[in-house]
Amino acid sequence: MNSPSPILEPSGGDTTSALVRPVLIVVMEGTHDLEFLRHIARVLHAAEGAIPDVGELAERGELLLLPAGGSPLAPWATRLAALGLPEFHLFDRESGLETRIRHDLVCQIKGRPNCFAALTRKRALENYLHPRAIAEAGGPEITVTDDNSVAEMVARRRYCARPEEPNWWSLSRRGQRRLACRAKRWLHRWVTPRMTAELLEERDPEGEVHGWLRMIAEQLPRQALEAGLRQSPCMDGIYTATSAQQ
Repeated sequence: MNSPSPILEPSGGDTTSALVRPVLIVVMEGTHDLEFLRHIARVLHAAEGAIPDVGELAERGELLLLPAGGSPLAPWATRLAALGLPEFHLFDRESGLETRIRHDLVCQIKGRPNCFAALTRKRALENYLHPRAIAEAGGPEITVTDDNSVAEMVARRRYCARPEEPNWWSLSRRGQRRLACRAKRWLHRWVTPRMTAELLEERDPEGEVHGWLRMIAEQLPRQALEAGLRQSPCMDGIYTATSAQQ
């Protein structure tokens, strides 16, 4: 028998209570992006306490983490509107024309009531990973900037390290993308869990990731938020959020 969906789990173990309905939907491009958010939120929650553990909240059914499934993203501007729930969308900035398209999408989402959206300031979530974490996970030593394609760089380095393979540049663009997708999956599965609060601070000195998580926290009812913070040894009082719109 399949386990129940988080949306359908009864609250507090009381099978006679009303079915739990999430109070916020968090939308990201894919499952790997959601794993990044889960891991980073858990790390910051353990370090600071005032940051909610979104994975724990999702497991209790108070927050729904939803992958958009990649491009096209445009339908997500209104896809969830009929549910009448607050939404938070976070997408990679990418580059070139794609950035403009995604910026327009964010503006559409933010134009709806109780809906918030953002693009990463860096090219993608992988650009928030620290080179040290990549090396510790067994990856190549690379330079991570705000704008390079980290997944493609890792894929190229790992591919070129095998002398029996043909030259990287002789591969079709489709073949290069396929290897980059594998590298992206590896990055989020093995590298993200090795990120610490200190390494994140080096890659994100402006606290952009903190800002996303605080914005998520501000959309949650106080009761759900306090439950999500309760288990942290760093939590010594009730979290008071600053308005996301300031």
